[in-house]
Amino acid sequence: MISKNFEIVNKKANYQFNISDSYVAGIMLKGTEIKALREGKGSLSEAYCIFRKGELYLKNMHISEYSLGNVHNHEPTRLRKLLLRKREIKKLQAKVKEKGLTIIPLRMFISDRGLAKVEVGLARGKKIFDKRKSIKEKDNKRDLNRALKGLK
Repeated sequence: MISKNFEIVNKKANYQFNISDSYVAGIMLKGTEIKALREGKGSLSEAYCIFRKGELYLKNMHISEYSLGNVHNHEPTRLRKLLLRKREIKKLQAKVKEKGLTIIPLRMFISDRGLAKVEVGLARGKKIFDKRKSIKEKDNKRDLNRALKGLK
């Protein structure tokens, strides 16, 4: 079943990183890639962004091969170019030069106009104690919501 509206979310991103800024970028895909994504065959969990010759690319994003594709099917983890304005790319490039910052994809979706978009975030890796703190806050929030539902 092919759906027009899909959203792939990087669930590990908020656990492993502190996200400071986010940008919405277009992505250059082949025909079989967008068809496979609409079938729900994509993953952002191991993906990250790199700069090459002043352009931003998405690396290690896995899109499974399209089921009805033939010999012209795409490579599952190929490099995919992200489309941002030049001033945004320069701004990101300057911030990435700081120690410990990286660019990771947060989610992928189709816009109202039918174009594939990727939300990327400028992130700094969390330490182990920060991850424990995030888990504790999430558990406390869940327990509070359960207690409030029990009162109703």
